Amino acid sequence: MPRFPRAALLSLSALALLSACANGGGGKAKKDQRYIAQDVETLYSAARQTLDKRQYRLAAAQFDEVERQHPYSVWARRAQLMSSFSYYVSGDYQEAIGAAQRFLSLHPGSREAPYAYYMVALSYYNQIMPVNKDQKITQQALDALGELVRRYPNTDFAADARLKIDLARDHLAGKEMEIGRFYQGQGLQLAAITRFRNVIDNFDTTSHTPEALHRLVESYLAMGIPEEAVKAAAVLGNNYPASKWYDRSYKLVQRFVPEAAKKAA
Repeated sequence: MPRFPRAALLSLSALALLSACANGGGGKAKKDQRYIAQDVETLYSAARQTLDKRQYRLAAAQFDEVERQHPYSVWARRAQLMSSFSYYVSGDYQEAIGAAQRFLSLHPGSREAPYAYYMVALSYYNQIMPVNKDQKITQQALDALGELVRRYPNTDFAADARLKIDLARDHLAGKEMEIGRFYQGQGLQLAAITRFRNVIDNFDTTSHTPEALHRLVESYLAMGIPEEAVKAAAVLGNNYPASKWYDRSYKLVQRFVPEAAKKAA
């Protein structure tokens, strides 16, 4: 019996680009699938043909039917992954996660397990909301991506996951910055400092770190703690001397703590 078809793995990126405009052509949800007993190869072949037509939701339901009618066959294992993939490209991410996790619970040692973990991680990742929304899903994506890298560090899936981990972390840092700036605007400097420090301590490799240091300078000066402001400005200058945020911080220190600015110069 042939292994899970490589074509599905290799075409993931191309099909994913189509998922944004695909509404799951085929029109029928899996609950509409009527039980008609068929041999496993016929069921699986029909599902693949539907997938090739980009009728993703219908294809997912047909792959689910393969598993339902022939749960102990090799085809059922293959169909679980294809179902997850079909749900993913249709944008039905929760169903994609469910199918992939079901595969992992039944076949944890399978050679296709990295792909299943990848489907779970991608499905969470594609649900990440803008920073002005709740970021629970971003943390779930980060956890799933990290699990993939931890278990299968030398796979192509892990290589892609590492890039997405950096983007997810940057997103979480952006959320912290948004909250910190809000507190700062409300005059709640201590609460703002807590958020900015979280970015510096836990997301120091993200693009938000220079701004976080500058915002610390602002908040410490607003609280009348120039010594801490100077320290934050010094860290900013040492690590990001060409940043616009350092330029702004230096001007603030020069204005409010001129003796420290002279020493820095």
